[in-house]
Amino acid sequence: MNDELQHLKNLGKTSAQWLHAVGIHSANDLRRYGAVGAYRAVRARGFRASKVLLYAIEGALLDVHWSELPPAHKAALNGKLDAAQDHNKS
Repeated sequence: MNDELQHLKNLGKTSAQWLHAVGIHSANDLRRYGAVGAYRAVRARGFRASKVLLYAIEGALLDVHWSELPPAHKAALNGKLDAAQDHNKS
């Protein structure tokens, strides 16, 4: 199977399967959702994804290895994730 997502940096078979399960099938889909939206969709589906998936998706979108994301960038992602979760609670 030629899976476009698996050709992106950081995304392997499992993360691609999780993304497919939530309706993300291409790089364009991933860009539309954004890293936080895609991560939240995967978690909402019940997959036990760690924050590394959040960073991996962002890295895939930026074409860099997730571990190369600066700490401030990771903190900004976590802030967006927290804000989105707080928004849904209210």
